[in-house]
Amino acid sequence: MALSDIADMLGGVSRTRATEITNRATFPAPIDTVASGKVRVWDRADVEAWIRKYRPNQAPDES
Repeated sequence: MALSDIADMLGGVSRTRATEITNRATFPAPIDTVASGKVRVWDRADVEAWIRKYRPNQAPDES
């Protein structure tokens, strides 16, 4: 998933804020980079697990 997807999952935060969050040591490492190494891509399951742990109020509904 891309940064914009993560921003949406975090409640619609700005891309700048999403970048700050994804740069945290606790955030999952990207699984790949594209566009000459400038665009990072994350595994959805890893991001969802991070949100459940660090942002439980924003965790996806699993019902």
